[in-house]
Amino acid sequence: MTRFQHAKDLRDDFPDLVAGVVAFSGVTPDVSAAVASHTATASARLAGGPLAEFPEIQAWRRAFARMGLKPTQYRCASEALLRRLSKEGAVARINPLVDLCNAVSMAYAVPVAALDLDRVDGDLEVRYAEGTEVYETFAGDTEHPEPGEVSFVDSAGRAHARRWTNRQSGYSAVRASTSNVLIVAEALHAGARADVEGLVGALAAALGGTRATAVLCSRSPGFEL
Repeated sequence: MTRFQHAKDLRDDFPDLVAGVVAFSGVTPDVSAAVASHTATASARLAGGPLAEFPEIQAWRRAFARMGLKPTQYRCASEALLRRLSKEGAVARINPLVDLCNAVSMAYAVPVAALDLDRVDGDLEVRYAEGTEVYETFAGDTEHPEPGEVSFVDSAGRAHARRWTNRQSGYSAVRASTSNVLIVAEALHAGARADVEGLVGALAAALGGTRATAVLCSRSPGFEL
């Protein structure tokens, strides 16, 4: 059994944090219609006003600034995707599950991480790094998060993300052959709970196979699967 949670001191520092989780096993069904629909929703929202004024993005920019990161240098994953969609009119297709997560992330302007659970050792906690954790880039290079940097860390001390919602690890990236997945969405803005619940519902509606879902907050910080 794997437990996913946010560390208590991190939640104390960011009491507005709401996270949605989806555990999915099986073969990803045809999600092309859902990808197209959610991408269209994101495009329509971008046409309605500047990305910098999205409350979801503003909340993450404030969080990054609080962590000592320049928000215009390090962006949360949803902002990076929406910027690409705004500039290029599309985002690269990777595989059906990642494409679905990216489209839903853009539609809700909320960062979504998808991790191959078979590449996660034991429990997974979002916490402040000690600096000894091992992070593998998509190119296969090894890095260590800075001490105090928010990271997704498993029981073996492997970091599966750096700078919280900025960059995932290539080590546990979802591939076409992945069959056990943990999807995590995190939001800090006012109204986050309703949006995260909607996001989790959108993912669950698009996916088949075995799945479990939960919405986590300070009163219910952990999820076991």
